[in-house]
Amino acid sequence: MTNKIKIAFIGVDNPHGAGWRDLLANVREDAELTALVPHFDGSITSLEEQYSGLPRYETVEALLAHEQFDAAMVAVSNRHSPAVIEELARAGKHILAEKPVAGRSADARRIKQAVDDAGVAFQTGYMWRYDDCANRLKRMIEEDRFGKLISIESVYVTSDVNRRGPAHYLFDVNESYAGFFSWLSCHHIDLLQYITEQAVTGVTSRIGNFTTTEVAVEDGGTAILDLESGAIATLIGGYWIPRWAGEVQWTLRGSQRWVHWDPSKPNTGGSLEIHGPQPQWYAMEETYDAPADSTPGYGGGPGVALLQDWFAMIRGDVEACRNTTDSMLATVQIVDTILQASLDGRRLEIK
Repeated sequence: MTNKIKIAFIGVDNPHGAGWRDLLANVREDAELTALVPHFDGSITSLEEQYSGLPRYETVEALLAHEQFDAAMVAVSNRHSPAVIEELARAGKHILAEKPVAGRSADARRIKQAVDDAGVAFQTGYMWRYDDCANRLKRMIEEDRFGKLISIESVYVTSDVNRRGPAHYLFDVNESYAGFFSWLSCHHIDLLQYITEQAVTGVTSRIGNFTTTEVAVEDGGTAILDLESGAIATLIGGYWIPRWAGEVQWTLRGSQRWVHWDPSKPNTGGSLEIHGPQPQWYAMEETYDAPADSTPGYGGGPGVALLQDWFAMIRGDVEACRNTTDSMLATVQIVDTILQASLDGRRLEIK
């Protein structure tokens, strides 16, 4: 491997494809994009002119046969990701896989097996693990500043199906297998496990089509997740806003404090509204605003930190990224269970 990591990009027109490529501009000293596999029926409508001269291949097989590269960013649909990642892993290529990585537990296990067997550096697109406020919440829980953790509530509501159109692959059950919970709520499901360092042991849910536009996958819903400590987490959200917009909020409650997290507070990198005990006459009240982040590309500063973590694993400086094959599999299994619990109309345990 040369000093600068050579990266192939697979899945040019993924909804986050351009954002990932913009993010690479922040790490030019570490890595460079050297080849492309468009996927998505060969579409390159979002391809930037600066990359238009790069070698392009119709298949991963052709890419491997003709290009010398070290790593790949994989941003394909859930239907194709297992085969693509398995092929790259067998060839010894390091892998960054756009979330959710897989749409079904069986496929996630295939990916985990291939990556673990190959011993390549693996990273996923769950960049909230690198967010300042998220890591402050994680530290609060580690240091028992919440006391006994009681409940976590998260809201994630975004633009409705009509913004992209019902024919988009994200709403195609054959390409994606599931809808909102696989593509977007997965962020909060992954982050819940990261912040609390707890496994989800049981799921109750109701998902479906709640808007006027019907698609074959769920446009949203709600889920109650039991954590191994006995705390409960409630997720609610969907493709429900009739314009390009989004609402993201968290509330964490414990026996000694409660915190409201607004990741999208204007002019900051997110905000924590912290409420604590009142041992005498003076209650503990604080607002923490994370530094504003103007880093270009998908995820901004946390996205750059995610890439640098991956590069460190490729160089052998760290044994694993914050995202691992285990954490990826756990999140896919929870999404699967949310879908099944709603279908069965009952609480399901996760072994």
